[in-house]
Amino acid sequence: MKNTLEWTNIVLGGWLFLAPWIFGFTANAGAAWSAWIIGGVVLILAIWALSDKGVWEDWTNALMAAIGFFTPWFAHYANLTSASWNMWIVSLAIVVVALWAAYSPGEKATT
Repeated sequence: MKNTLEWTNIVLGGWLFLAPWIFGFTANAGAAWSAWIIGGVVLILAIWALSDKGVWEDWTNALMAAIGFFTPWFAHYANLTSASWNMWIVSLAIVVVALWAAYSPGEKATT
């Protein structure tokens, strides 16, 4: 189950990273850089978590996504509907999945 959750965060982090191009808000530096940074960190840590059975990556992803949730206000793009709603929804999903992964037992190795 933990691997499935990590793959889910890989998809969510990748989506967040690509969102500025998908939704066309690359011209807004606050919105674009928030998505690139939060999405990139989540993506990298979720990939790392696939090979490392620790939980620090999951906790860090939850923290990054919690920070990301507030970036529309901090970076002043809450009025940019596509960017802000994307950040809010995907950040909440990442927090839920990361915490679920943190509390899920790791897969047993098969020989």
